[in-house]
Amino acid sequence: MNNNQLSASAQQSLSRTMPVGSREFKVASRPVVSYSNAQQNELLAALPRAVLESLFEHLELVALPFGKELFEHGGKLDNVYFPTTAIVSLLYVMEDGATTEIAVVGHEGVVGVSLFAGERAMCSAVVQADGYGYRLKAQHLRDAFNQGGALPQLLMRYNTALFAQMAQNAVGGRHSSIEQKLCRWLLDRLDRSPSNELKVTQEMISIMLGVRRESITAAAGKLQDDGLITYRRGNITVLDRAGLERYAGECYKVAKNEYDRLLVDVARC
Repeated sequence: MNNNQLSASAQQSLSRTMPVGSREFKVASRPVVSYSNAQQNELLAALPRAVLESLFEHLELVALPFGKELFEHGGKLDNVYFPTTAIVSLLYVMEDGATTEIAVVGHEGVVGVSLFAGERAMCSAVVQADGYGYRLKAQHLRDAFNQGGALPQLLMRYNTALFAQMAQNAVGGRHSSIEQKLCRWLLDRLDRSPSNELKVTQEMISIMLGVRRESITAAAGKLQDDGLITYRRGNITVLDRAGLERYAGECYKVAKNEYDRLLVDVARC
């Protein structure tokens, strides 16, 4: 079996590590949407209040359990997701099952935007850290987009930042060391997590990065020896964020700077 392929044992491991009560895709009872709660997603928070409130009747707060596939490559994009506390991986899956992460989305972004009816997904989206988010029918987003104003400007700016992340992932995949890739991967999650602790296995990291597990073990050991992280089975604690950023190098900084620029731009929408 390909080392980057998700094995049956890995799938079982994912299932075992799901938080209790999150194995099913649960929808919260209405009313669930308020101005302050919706602002937990930074894209929604950046919208003018009147625009955000116009979406309230269509937004649903949903639980996003670990391992949930929101859509698959080639599938219909019926829903859009604005994560609040969940983290979603965008994955490219080869015919043989080999998987590589091309981007990650958390409270700063949106997943599954489809501006044309019948559009198909160019990748898969899988919840990597369980939490919550707002779900919106794709058609409702298209209707709001076609009205013009702040929403289309915001989505186009976010797509630019997401493209920058994908581009830097491609560059880093070719020119970065395993340690740099791991630092970048950890920082991407840290930016979207409420603490400096990340619950993740080395096998999962190896799948996401498309490298052998032994390489991740060696890289994590080096980062631990350098005092940047501590690693215990299924749990990584970041001790020195600044050190990780220095180690990650240019690829992380370029994508981060692009998103920081986005935040300044959306304030002008």
